[in-house]
Amino acid sequence: MKNQKIKSLYIHIPFCKHICSYCDFCKMYYNQELVDKYLLALQKEIENTYKGETLETIYIGGGTPSCLNEKQIDKLFNVLNNVKISPTVEFTFEMNVSDINEKLLLFLKEHHVNRISVGIETINKKFQSLIERENTKEEVYYKINLAKKFFNNINVDFMYAFPKESLEELQNDLNFFHILDVPHISIYSLILEPNTKLYIKNTKSIDEDLESNMYFYIIDYLNKLGFKHYEISNFAKEGYESRHNLTYWNNDFYYGVGLGASGYIDKVRYTNTRSINKYLMGNYRMEEEVITKDIDMENEMILGLRKIDGVNKKDFTSKFGLDMEKVFNVNKLLEDGMLSEVNGNIFIPKDKLYLSNSILVNFIKNG
Repeated sequence: MKNQKIKSLYIHIPFCKHICSYCDFCKMYYNQELVDKYLLALQKEIENTYKGETLETIYIGGGTPSCLNEKQIDKLFNVLNNVKISPTVEFTFEMNVSDINEKLLLFLKEHHVNRISVGIETINKKFQSLIERENTKEEVYYKINLAKKFFNNINVDFMYAFPKESLEELQNDLNFFHILDVPHISIYSLILEPNTKLYIKNTKSIDEDLESNMYFYIIDYLNKLGFKHYEISNFAKEGYESRHNLTYWNNDFYYGVGLGASGYIDKVRYTNTRSINKYLMGNYRMEEEVITKDIDMENEMILGLRKIDGVNKKDFTSKFGLDMEKVFNVNKLLEDGMLSEVNGNIFIPKDKLYLSNSILVNFIKNG
């Protein structure tokens, strides 16, 4: 049966000094008075939700957590005063390049943070203009090296598949990210989500075949640099895989607090309201879904197959008391080459990773 222990906490900070043109996350412009009220509401939600477990991973994301002023960041961490934190915790804090400074880095290090995630995306000025970013190569290089003085566990976000991007432009970005010499890289193709500036401007997507070629080029490039491709969009040097994100992909329970945050507690998946007014009034939840055994097994496969190693058949049986093959048409997908099996692990083969969404549809019953 599934381990009922909740070991992870996600905290959402929805405020930004600037809204990027591609972003569809729950976010709003920074307002000092509103942030102060929000932090009080956040503390109340944690007090109402947290059940006293010792947490093994914490992730503060956004939005832009690093856009808060010094007093607000101090208040944010005071919110965690009554949360039990494991001595071996993985504690991640998201930052914008422009917010990185020695004082903030020192504060984070003194408050249990041991991993930072930095949104760089690209250093190509043309594409920076498109997504409304403006950090220079020199600034990025300086700030990442400053962060290295305090943290050795650093993730950087890399974006590709910009409209009209060439393979040569992709290579130039990759070469710069190589120079940064960090142990974790998350890659994202530019997706034109509804209600974003780019979508509203009717921006055209890149050719799908070129996007696929870029994806596999990135995989090969990072593999040659010693990165392990451990999840569809994530690469890590040995020992630097994101333990927090593996909580999601392993279909484990976790707390999600803050505006628009999602969580999974005691067989209930929930999403918080995106209305700041409702949230400040204590009306946190927007929707809740009780997870049946069938849905849980679907999620086990849909989330687990995002991992390059996939889902272990014995682990599946141990969790659910049923053989994977009796629940899903795994053998047919193996015969068709959509899945592979090695040492009892069922996974999506490398050459089919770009088609992962269409493969995962097979694990939604009646889908």
